[in-house]
Amino acid sequence: MVEQKRVSFSKQASYRMVNSKFPPITLFDDVIDETDFETAYALQALTNPRHLDELGDLNLIPTNEIPFGITGVNYVTAPFTHVTPDGSRFSDGSFGILYLADTAETAIAETRYHQEKYFRNVEGLHYDTVDMRCLKVKFSAELIDAVSLDDIHTPDDYTASRVFGAKVKKAEEAGIQYRSVRNKGAFCWGLMSPVHVGSAVQTQHFEFVFDGKGISKVRELTMEC
Repeated sequence: MVEQKRVSFSKQASYRMVNSKFPPITLFDDVIDETDFETAYALQALTNPRHLDELGDLNLIPTNEIPFGITGVNYVTAPFTHVTPDGSRFSDGSFGILYLADTAETAIAETRYHQEKYFRNVEGLHYDTVDMRCLKVKFSAELIDAVSLDDIHTPDDYTASRVFGAKVKKAEEAGIQYRSVRNKGAFCWGLMSPVHVGSAVQTQHFEFVFDGKGISKVRELTMEC
């Protein structure tokens, strides 16, 4: 049990940016329940095992926590089966977290920081772009309210926040509410399981432009039908 007050959400709207290179649909989207998935997975393993790579490591998440049948199930499951080895604010890389923001602007600010950091680490890179799609995600859960904990909100040092995240994960809590450190006055949420999500609908597309020093521009793309 984590000694911290909690805050409840019901069909809360939130936002997340995902790289447009990732496929919008996988086997998760083609089935409606766990039984159907197991059958379809076994068939794909025999006939087209390459497609199973898109699902990631299924050992990282219990199948009964996958919200089969919702719109965008692939998008909200991916952070748990494709875990970033380098970790994140609340994870050391041993487990996944679904990070969400209160507005699209906050999601852009959070993504801008991390994508810019990635580009700067590419030696000799003078220009590049990346296309992102914005998701509107609705979730219902009771989360640990960590807004008042200053030590977990340091911009670049995740030491304290990862210890906190590990405690939340071990206690089997639904997730965390915290302040955005990239968009002052905004809020973010970290869900420890996709089971709390009711839908994830794609909205706008954005292009992030790196000029060799930083991301100088984020512009909305008009997608042709």
